[in-house]
Amino acid sequence: MPIEPTKPTEPTRPAKPTGPVEPTEQQPLAAHGPVEVRRSDRRRRTVSAYREGDRTIVLIPARMSKAEERRWVTAMLDRLAAKEARRTVRGGDAELAERAERLSERYFEGRARPGSVRWVTNQNTRWGSCTPAEGTIRLSHRLRGMPEYVVDYVLCHELAHLLVPGHGPDFWRLLESYPRTERARGYLEGVAATTGLPDVSPDVSDDEEV
Repeated sequence: MPIEPTKPTEPTRPAKPTGPVEPTEQQPLAAHGPVEVRRSDRRRRTVSAYREGDRTIVLIPARMSKAEERRWVTAMLDRLAAKEARRTVRGGDAELAERAERLSERYFEGRARPGSVRWVTNQNTRWGSCTPAEGTIRLSHRLRGMPEYVVDYVLCHELAHLLVPGHGPDFWRLLESYPRTERARGYLEGVAATTGLPDVSPDVSDDEEV
Protein backbone atom coordinates (compact mmCIF):
# COMPACT_ATOMS: atom_id res chain seq x y z
CA MET A 1 0.00 0.00 0.00
CA PRO A 2 1.62 3.28 -1.07
CA ILE A 3 2.55 5.84 1.57
CA GLU A 4 0.96 9.23 1.10
CA PRO A 5 3.53 11.98 0.64
CA THR A 6 3.88 14.38 3.54
CA LYS A 7 2.11 17.65 2.93
CA PRO A 8 4.47 20.61 2.87
CA THR A 9 4.23 23.07 5.72
CA GLU A 10 1.71 25.77 4.93
CA PRO A 11 3.45 29.12 4.52
CA THR A 12 2.67 31.87 6.99
CA ARG A 13 -0.28 33.88 5.84
CA PRO A 14 0.30 37.61 5.41
CA ALA A 15 -1.51 39.95 7.76
CA LYS A 16 -4.93 41.00 6.63
CA PRO A 17 -4.89 44.69 5.72
CA THR A 18 -8.49 45.34 6.68
CA GLY A 19 -11.57 43.65 8.08
CA PRO A 20 -12.68 42.51 11.52
CA VAL A 21 -10.89 39.78 13.38
CA GLU A 22 -12.65 36.45 13.31
CA PRO A 23 -13.64 34.65 16.54
CA THR A 24 -11.86 31.31 16.78
CA GLU A 25 -13.44 29.68 19.81
CA GLN A 26 -15.29 30.26 23.04
CA GLN A 27 -13.90 29.00 26.31
CA PRO A 28 -16.32 28.77 29.28
CA LEU A 29 -14.35 29.67 32.43
CA ALA A 30 -16.71 29.47 35.38
CA ALA A 31 -14.95 32.03 37.52
CA HIS A 32 -15.00 34.70 34.83
CA GLY A 33 -18.01 33.85 32.69
CA PRO A 34 -17.81 33.02 28.98
CA VAL A 35 -14.54 33.89 27.24
CA GLU A 36 -14.14 34.37 23.51
CA VAL A 37 -10.65 34.28 21.99
CA ARG A 38 -10.14 36.13 18.72
CA ARG A 39 -6.99 35.65 16.65
CA SER A 40 -5.78 38.37 14.31
CA ASP A 41 -3.14 38.18 11.59
CA ARG A 42 -2.52 41.89 12.11
CA ARG A 43 -1.38 41.42 15.70
CA ARG A 44 2.32 40.63 16.13
CA ARG A 45 3.02 40.72 19.86
CA THR A 46 0.28 42.56 21.71
CA VAL A 47 -2.56 40.92 23.65
CA SER A 48 -5.62 42.80 24.90
CA ALA A 49 -8.92 42.01 26.56
CA TYR A 50 -12.18 43.76 27.34
CA ARG A 51 -15.67 43.02 28.63
CA GLU A 52 -18.60 42.80 26.24
CA GLY A 53 -21.67 42.38 28.41
CA ASP A 54 -21.04 39.29 30.52
CA ARG A 55 -18.52 37.97 28.00
CA THR A 56 -14.78 38.60 27.97
CA ILE A 57 -13.11 39.12 24.59
CA VAL A 58 -9.39 38.32 24.40
CA LEU A 59 -7.48 39.44 21.28
CA ILE A 60 -4.26 37.57 20.49
CA PRO A 61 -1.84 37.22 17.55
CA ALA A 62 -2.83 34.52 15.05
CA ARG A 63 0.56 32.77 15.35
CA MET A 64 0.26 32.19 19.10
CA SER A 65 0.35 28.55 20.19
CA LYS A 66 -2.44 26.94 22.23
CA ALA A 67 -0.21 26.86 25.30
CA GLU A 68 0.58 30.55 24.95
CA GLU A 69 -3.10 31.26 24.37
CA ARG A 70 -4.10 29.54 27.62
CA ARG A 71 -1.41 31.39 29.56
CA TRP A 72 -2.36 34.77 28.15
CA VAL A 73 -6.10 34.25 28.59
CA THR A 74 -5.56 33.46 32.26
CA ALA A 75 -3.26 36.46 32.70
CA MET A 76 -5.65 38.89 30.99
CA LEU A 77 -8.64 37.64 32.99
CA ASP A 78 -6.71 38.18 36.21
CA ARG A 79 -5.73 41.69 35.11
CA LEU A 80 -9.30 42.61 34.26
CA ALA A 81 -10.59 41.24 37.56
CA ALA A 82 -7.97 43.21 39.51
CA LYS A 83 -8.81 46.38 37.60
CA GLU A 84 -12.53 45.96 38.25
CA ALA A 85 -11.93 45.27 41.92
CA ARG A 86 -10.23 48.67 42.21
CA ARG A 87 -13.16 50.41 40.51
CA THR A 88 -15.74 50.92 43.24
CA VAL A 89 -18.89 52.99 43.65
CA ARG A 90 -18.28 56.33 45.33
CA GLY A 91 -20.52 59.09 46.56
CA GLY A 92 -23.58 59.38 48.73
CA ASP A 93 -27.31 58.90 48.30
CA ALA A 94 -27.64 61.38 45.43
CA GLU A 95 -24.99 59.59 43.36
CA LEU A 96 -26.56 56.23 44.19
CA ALA A 97 -29.99 57.46 43.03
CA GLU A 98 -28.47 58.74 39.77
CA ARG A 99 -26.80 55.37 39.25
CA ALA A 100 -30.11 53.57 39.78
CA GLU A 101 -31.78 55.86 37.24
CA ARG A 102 -29.13 55.11 34.62
CA LEU A 103 -29.45 51.38 35.24
CA SER A 104 -33.23 51.56 34.92
CA GLU A 105 -32.91 53.34 31.58
CA ARG A 106 -30.34 50.87 30.29
CA TYR A 107 -31.82 47.57 31.42
CA PHE A 108 -35.50 48.20 32.14
CA GLU A 109 -36.37 50.86 29.55
CA GLY A 110 -36.80 53.38 32.37
CA ARG A 111 -39.87 51.59 33.73
CA ALA A 112 -38.44 51.10 37.23
CA ARG A 113 -38.79 54.46 38.96
CA PRO A 114 -37.86 54.40 42.64
CA GLY A 115 -39.03 57.18 44.92
CA SER A 116 -35.77 57.07 46.87
CA VAL A 117 -32.48 55.17 46.79
CA ARG A 118 -30.10 55.38 49.72
CA TRP A 119 -27.32 53.75 51.67
CA VAL A 120 -28.22 52.37 55.12
CA THR A 121 -26.17 50.97 58.00
CA ASN A 122 -28.83 48.77 59.64
CA GLN A 123 -28.87 45.96 57.03
CA ASN A 124 -26.33 43.48 58.29
CA THR A 125 -28.02 40.32 56.99
CA ARG A 126 -29.00 41.52 53.53
CA TRP A 127 -27.34 43.37 50.67
CA GLY A 128 -30.33 45.43 49.65
CA SER A 129 -34.05 45.78 50.16
CA CYS A 130 -37.01 47.34 48.42
CA THR A 131 -40.49 48.37 49.53
CA PRO A 132 -42.49 48.36 46.28
CA ALA A 133 -45.53 50.09 47.80
CA GLU A 134 -43.38 53.09 48.68
CA GLY A 135 -40.88 52.80 45.83
CA THR A 136 -37.93 52.89 48.23
CA ILE A 137 -34.64 51.07 47.73
CA ARG A 138 -32.00 50.64 50.42
CA LEU A 139 -28.49 49.27 49.96
CA SER A 140 -26.29 48.00 52.77
CA HIS A 141 -23.22 50.09 53.53
CA ARG A 142 -21.25 46.80 53.34
CA LEU A 143 -21.45 47.07 49.55
CA ARG A 144 -19.21 50.13 49.61
CA GLY A 145 -15.79 49.15 48.36
CA MET A 146 -17.10 46.22 46.33
CA PRO A 147 -16.70 46.20 42.52
CA GLU A 148 -19.08 48.40 40.56
CA TYR A 149 -20.71 45.49 38.75
CA VAL A 150 -21.68 43.95 42.11
CA VAL A 151 -23.34 47.14 43.37
CA ASP A 152 -25.06 47.52 40.00
CA TYR A 153 -26.42 43.98 40.29
CA VAL A 154 -27.94 44.70 43.72
CA LEU A 155 -29.47 47.91 42.39
CA CYS A 156 -30.88 46.08 39.36
CA HIS A 157 -32.23 43.37 41.65
CA GLU A 158 -34.15 45.92 43.72
CA LEU A 159 -35.24 47.90 40.65
CA ALA A 160 -36.68 44.69 39.19
CA HIS A 161 -38.77 44.29 42.35
CA LEU A 162 -40.51 47.57 41.53
CA LEU A 163 -41.79 45.82 38.40
CA VAL A 164 -42.17 42.20 39.50
CA PRO A 165 -42.77 41.14 43.14
CA GLY A 166 -41.25 38.00 44.59
CA HIS A 167 -38.49 35.84 43.11
CA GLY A 168 -40.45 33.77 40.61
CA PRO A 169 -39.52 32.94 37.00
CA ASP A 170 -40.79 36.29 35.69
CA PHE A 171 -38.52 38.14 38.11
CA TRP A 172 -35.39 36.24 37.10
CA ARG A 173 -36.20 36.56 33.41
CA LEU A 174 -36.44 40.31 33.89
CA LEU A 175 -33.15 40.41 35.77
CA GLU A 176 -31.41 38.54 32.94
CA SER A 177 -31.25 41.88 31.13
CA TYR A 178 -28.34 42.74 33.45
CA PRO A 179 -25.50 40.73 31.86
CA ARG A 180 -23.38 40.22 34.99
CA THR A 181 -26.09 38.78 37.20
CA GLU A 182 -24.51 35.35 37.66
CA ARG A 183 -21.02 36.74 38.15
CA ALA A 184 -22.21 39.23 40.79
CA ARG A 185 -24.26 36.56 42.58
CA GLY A 186 -21.17 34.36 42.73
CA TYR A 187 -19.13 37.22 44.17
CA LEU A 188 -21.71 37.93 46.88
CA GLU A 189 -22.06 34.25 47.72
CA GLY A 190 -18.31 34.08 48.16
CA VAL A 191 -18.32 37.11 50.47
CA ALA A 192 -21.20 35.65 52.48
CA ALA A 193 -19.40 32.32 52.84
CA THR A 194 -16.14 33.87 54.03
CA THR A 195 -17.79 36.32 56.45
CA GLY A 196 -20.36 33.91 57.87
CA LEU A 197 -23.33 35.96 56.71
CA PRO A 198 -26.50 33.93 57.38
CA ASP A 199 -29.00 33.10 54.68
CA VAL A 200 -31.99 35.42 54.63
CA SER A 201 -35.52 34.62 53.54
CA PRO A 202 -36.28 36.35 50.21
CA ASP A 203 -39.43 37.97 51.52
CA VAL A 204 -39.83 39.88 54.79
CA SER A 205 -43.11 41.72 55.40
CA ASP A 206 -43.80 43.87 52.37
CA ASP A 207 -40.12 44.25 51.57
CA GLU A 208 -38.22 42.51 48.79
CA GLU A 209 -34.56 41.89 49.52
CA VAL A 210 -31.36 40.34 48.22
